[in-house]
Amino acid sequence: MASSGKLDVEVHIKSSPDKFWNSIRDSTTLFPKAFPDQYKNIRVLEGDGKAPGSVRLFTYAEGSPLVKVSKERIDAVDEASKHVAYSVIEGDLLKYYKTFKGFIFVVFLPSNSTGSKENGDSLVKWSWEFEKPSADVEVPHVIKDFVVNNFEEVDEYILDQIA
Repeated sequence: MASSGKLDVEVHIKSSPDKFWNSIRDSTTLFPKAFPDQYKNIRVLEGDGKAPGSVRLFTYAEGSPLVKVSKERIDAVDEASKHVAYSVIEGDLLKYYKTFKGFIFVVFLPSNSTGSKENGDSLVKWSWEFEKPSADVEVPHVIKDFVVNNFEEVDEYILDQIA
């Protein structure tokens, strides 16, 4: 019997929300270059790789647990609110889950009276919805750990580029 689930993650980031968002949006180019231990390459198969309807093929490196290949479709993007939604449409995750949908939000947290977005007191939120084919399939906590680590590394990468 199939069962659905949802998991949420919040990671505090020190870089500006705009720079973090732009880095996530440029992940096709940035991730394989900055994190070759995790990403062999990301290829755009359809669209521009950023707009809704775009399809990208992720080929992961040895640093990726569980998943080596994932084809993802961008379902929705809201640049103003820094939100992207995507679905895994082929690949290793679908060996374990019937469906897998991800949602990324970059959220500015005002930390002073000026409300400057350069303070870097912000969050990146990732949630994902999945459907397991049976109760025997584990909740994807290993994916959660990979994502948290990835967001922390993106934040460090941005901060290193500024320094």
